[in-house]
Amino acid sequence: MIVLDRIVRSRTAAALAAPHSVDHYLSRINPMWAAHEVRARVVDVRRETSTPGAPVATLTLQPTATWRGHRAGQYVQVGLDVPGAARRMTRCFSISSAASRPGEQITLTVRSHAEGQVSRRLVDAEPGRVLHLSQAQGDFTLPISPATPGIDPLLFITGGSGITPAMSMVRTLLRDGYSGRAGRPVTFLHHARSPEDQIYADELARIAADDNDVTVHLRHGDAVFNELELRRLVPRFRDTDTWACGPAGMIDLVRAAYAGSPRLRLELFKPPVSTGPTSGGISAEGDLVLAASDLQVANSGAPILEQAEALGLTPEFGCRMGICFSCTTRKAEGTVRNVLSGVESSLPDEDIQICVSAPVGDCVVDL
Repeated sequence: MIVLDRIVRSRTAAALAAPHSVDHYLSRINPMWAAHEVRARVVDVRRETSTPGAPVATLTLQPTATWRGHRAGQYVQVGLDVPGAARRMTRCFSISSAASRPGEQITLTVRSHAEGQVSRRLVDAEPGRVLHLSQAQGDFTLPISPATPGIDPLLFITGGSGITPAMSMVRTLLRDGYSGRAGRPVTFLHHARSPEDQIYADELARIAADDNDVTVHLRHGDAVFNELELRRLVPRFRDTDTWACGPAGMIDLVRAAYAGSPRLRLELFKPPVSTGPTSGGISAEGDLVLAASDLQVANSGAPILEQAEALGLTPEFGCRMGICFSCTTRKAEGTVRNVLSGVESSLPDEDIQICVSAPVGDCVVDL
C-alpha cells in the first residue's frame, strides 16, 4: 500500500495523467481515493435547531486519507458541485469537533441561509454525499494543551454560529483530560437570539453541570454583548486570554471593550458591507480597470469582487471575507485598501484578495 501511495503521488504518474490530475482518474474508480486532494463523505446529518428560515445542522464527515488533521479553532473550505453551476461553489466553515489527527472524522455545524447556495445544500445533505475539502486553515486556535502549566484563566465570547470554533476548543480540552482545578478555569459566554435558536443546548447544559471548572453563561434575546456584564463575570477580562467569534456588530463591541488588549483573539464572519460611493469614510475616486476583460468602470468604493460582479463577471471566490485566498488576483498598478484592517498598499504587481480589497483612486487589476 505504501508503494502504491508513492506511485500515485509521483511525478511520473502526474505526467501520464496530464492534462488531468491523478486524482481525477482515482475519483472515477472510488470518490474516496485521492493522492493529493481532500474529499469527504457525509456520514451523518443531525439537526441542531429548526429555526424557521435558518435551520442548523451538524454534519459528520469522513475525510480521505489525505486529510492531515486540524487544530481546534481552525476552519476548512468546503467545495460543492452544483448541477447547472458554471463552477464549483466554495465556502468556509469552522470545524466544530475536537482537534483531529490525519484521516479522522470531523464535524461541521452549518446554519442554512435562504440565499446560501452551499449552506442550504449542506444542511439538507444526505449521508453518502461527497464534498471537496481544503486542508485545515486559520490561526484562531488554542496555543495550549491540558498539560500546559499555568494558572491563567480562559474566556470564550461567542454569538450565533460563532460558537463553533470555541466548541472545538472546549471539546478538545475536555476530551484530552483538561481540569480547571489544575489551573486555567474556563468561562464560556454565548449569545443567541432565543432558546430555540441555541446551538448545542443539551451539550452545553451537560458541560455546565459537570464538575470540570468550565462555567457556561447563555444569553438569549436582542442584547448582543454588554461590557458591564462581562466585567461582573470576569473582573480582569482585559488580562484574560480571550477568544471571540460572532457577528461583526458583536465583535466591534468586544474589540472596544478590550481597548487594544493583546490577550484578545478575534474571528470575524465577514467584512464590513459597502453601503455607497465611499469606503471607510473616504470618498471613492478614480477608475477601476479590469485588464483581462478589457473593462473600465468608475470606482464605487466597493471591494473589487463586488464591482467585477456588478459588471457581469464571475471571478473565483470562496469565503468572501479574506480568509480562504480563493479570490487572490494580481494588481498591476494603483492603490487598494483592505476593508477589514484599513491598511493601504500601492505596490505594483502584487497579489491581492479582491473580496476585501477596495480601490483607492485609479487601479488596474488582472481580471
